[in-house]
Amino acid sequence: MFDSPFMTLPGITPQEYSYLQTATTGFSEQQLRGFLMIYGSKRRNPDDMVLYCILGFFVPGLPRFLVNQIGMGVLYFFTLGLCFIGTIIDLVNHKTLAMEYNQRMVFESLQMVKMGNIQ
Repeated sequence: MFDSPFMTLPGITPQEYSYLQTATTGFSEQQLRGFLMIYGSKRRNPDDMVLYCILGFFVPGLPRFLVNQIGMGVLYFFTLGLCFIGTIIDLVNHKTLAMEYNQRMVFESLQMVKMGNIQ
C-alpha cells in the first residue's frame, strides 16, 4: 500500500484509495501515470474542503461552486447558505462532498485515459 502511486495524492483516504485501486485494475504503468496526472489535477483534497466550507460563511456557496454544483452554489449565494444552515451542514459533511466530487473526477479521468488510447 505504501509503495502505491496513489499515496502521492495529498490527504487520500482509505476509501478513496480502494476506489482508485478498483477503478484502475488492469492499467499499464503508462496508463496509470496518465490517469494520476489527470486525476491529481482535478481532485479536491478533503482536508482543503474544510477550509472552503469555513470560507463559505463569508462567500456563500463557495464549496458548492468548487465541486461543480453550480445550481446549489447560486442558491447558497442568494440565500446566504440557506441562512447558514446549509453552510454548517456542508462543514459537517465536507468529506462526503469531496468524495462524491472525486468519484466523478475518477470517472472523467478514466474516460480521458481510455479515449487517449495510452498503451
